[in-house]
Amino acid sequence: MAEWDASLDHIIPSSVLPPFWAKFLVGFASLVCFARSYDGDFVFDDSEAIVNNKDLRAETPLGDLWHHDFWGSRLSSNTSHKSYRPLTVLTFRMNYYLSGGFHPASFHAVNIALHGGVCVLLVDVFSVLFGGLQYTSKGRRLHLAPRSSLLAALLFAVHPVHTECVAGVVGRADLLSALFFMLSFLGYCKAFRETANREKTHSTFWVLLSILLGAVAMLCKEQGITVLGLNAVFDILVIGKLNVLEIVQKFLRKDRSLESPGVLRTGGLLFRMTLLAFGGAGVLYVRWKIMGTGPPAFTEVDNPASFADSMLVRAINYNYYYSLNAWLLLCPWWLCFDWSMGCIPLIKSVGDWRVIALAALWFCLIGLICQALCSEDNHKRRILTLGLGFLIIPFLPASNLFFRVGFVVAERVLYLPSAGYCMLLTFGLAVLSKHTKKKKLIAALILGILFLNTLRCVVRSGEWRSEDQLFRSALSVCPLNAKVHYNVGKNLADKGNQTAAIRYYREAVRLNPKYVHAMNNLGNILKERNELQEAEELLSLAVQIQPDFAAAWMNLGIVQNSLKRFQAAEQSYRTAIKHRRKYPDCYYNLGRLYADLNRHVDALNAWRNATVLKPEHSLAWNNMIILLDNTGNLAQAEAVGREALELIPNDHSLMFSLANVLGKSQKYKESEALFLRAIKAHPNTASYHGNLDSVASPCKKVMKHQCWLYCSHRKFILLRRSLLSSEA
Repeated sequence: MAEWDASLDHIIPSSVLPPFWAKFLVGFASLVCFARSYDGDFVFDDSEAIVNNKDLRAETPLGDLWHHDFWGSRLSSNTSHKSYRPLTVLTFRMNYYLSGGFHPASFHAVNIALHGGVCVLLVDVFSVLFGGLQYTSKGRRLHLAPRSSLLAALLFAVHPVHTECVAGVVGRADLLSALFFMLSFLGYCKAFRETANREKTHSTFWVLLSILLGAVAMLCKEQGITVLGLNAVFDILVIGKLNVLEIVQKFLRKDRSLESPGVLRTGGLLFRMTLLAFGGAGVLYVRWKIMGTGPPAFTEVDNPASFADSMLVRAINYNYYYSLNAWLLLCPWWLCFDWSMGCIPLIKSVGDWRVIALAALWFCLIGLICQALCSEDNHKRRILTLGLGFLIIPFLPASNLFFRVGFVVAERVLYLPSAGYCMLLTFGLAVLSKHTKKKKLIAALILGILFLNTLRCVVRSGEWRSEDQLFRSALSVCPLNAKVHYNVGKNLADKGNQTAAIRYYREAVRLNPKYVHAMNNLGNILKERNELQEAEELLSLAVQIQPDFAAAWMNLGIVQNSLKRFQAAEQSYRTAIKHRRKYPDCYYNLGRLYADLNRHVDALNAWRNATVLKPEHSLAWNNMIILLDNTGNLAQAEAVGREALELIPNDHSLMFSLANVLGKSQKYKESEALFLRAIKAHPNTASYHGNLDSVASPCKKVMKHQCWLYCSHRKFILLRRSLLSSEA
């Protein structure tokens, strides 16, 4: 490799070649690229994996992390996506504890630091992959390819496709997995030492430690286990010095001297392969047992190609997805946070012009594979094989070859494979530099790639700072993606811009007529705008398409209640509770329906159920107090009010309701004290001041100044399991 590495001497100055300065430069480059995401918000999947994940909170036992998936659901649940990453969730929990809550900056800082750490480790990894394992007389490994390893690590550090992993907090799973992946590989390399007569020996301890680190990588994200495959390829090619070309030639000549290829002469190879095979199989078996109920269930919108009836259509589309992933590595300017829901229409025949893309992909891959297996240059053969191995092996879990995955294209799964791409690109640039006299042109090309990629990283990191920027950036990339329009609409609705939100929700439903979550949210907005007939039609269609959609059933009940169709509303609420038994908001709205029908006992029971399921449900507590007050049950109302304030001591509306009850019970001093607390907590509420005046003198009769609290509990649901699993 020395001659290939030397061809880069006009590009990389010798002053940055010492390991410390090379690693410092790579770490600094990674920081420059993604520092802009430091003070970003929690965006997209972060809300479900972090903000709404109870596994991060102190009240959840640490042991539960080992029985829950990445999103906090029990692995035994049929709705779980089986993404088992307890060590990643543990780091989120530590972040939450050390920063004193959900402060995004601390989470982002850890991600940026992890990416920097991976990039620094890659300097050593690439040094081994490019230069091999050779040692000094004192047993220290020689760095035979300092320029190539530095350039490849720089290309990796500034690659824009990594933005999702670094700027999105949930991308920490990929970062941690990659970190332990690199440590496992480097640990495997440390297993080998040269004896005095230049023969290599191995340490079983380091081989076992490498397997353990691979298991740790898998507990951060599933891809991590593939490091054992890369270790095996490295062992066979670099340590065993397998020459495929020589074996093929001997086979074609029917040479019977096949018993002497280098791979068979290397002592301990079979033992190490056995350890890797049994170690990997054991880890995978344990993980499968933990999953409990088999693979997760995905829907057609998550991965439409996998649901195609024709095997040919599936194969063509899978290969087209591979070509899109390759294009993202080659030209990372076309980036999107989500590629599902019609973003990439299916190829249904070989006459589709997009077939050219997969033909080009396989033309390039076959060419590289032929060179990797048949080149007479040992260094070239080894580098190309290891580069392809690093590109392909970590990508296999996302390839749909072994099981169906829940996405079409995902930039995050390219984090590890991109290291193989950077290795191949570096080798190609070195070859180009060696065979051309225009050295300055090659130098300008490399500097241009590094500069443009750094600029793209900075811009893309800015887009990941907020959901508004992130979602809008996807409109130009995936205009056919219904989920993109849905998320833009949801973001606008959250900001109160209902008119614009309606437009995006309608477009999402137009692009995907079965998009029940878009129908649900659109129906809620129309209900608030008193367009009840269309709202009922949309929500009825949503539950017809997905009969177990509990939130849509509840919202349908709210609309039917507003239309005075009480019996239908009750049935809708009951159906919602049937599909989601622990549904406090639905019990609250059911209680409100019973109150409208003067079924007071049923209303109280429904609200009590709501508070049992959600003790901090202020609206249910308030309505119980008010109903008991209005029906003359002051003692019971007081008892309920005191119980509620014990659970929610700072709720000013509860203080107000209980103060009214105490005033009616002629407990004026306690009533006045509660009114003062309510005013202090919420000083701009006129009714608080009015009722305070009423209890200021015991000679005055307490005013009855209460109103029924109404809440439709508009339920916006963001798809996380396809994105996380629709999954909420």
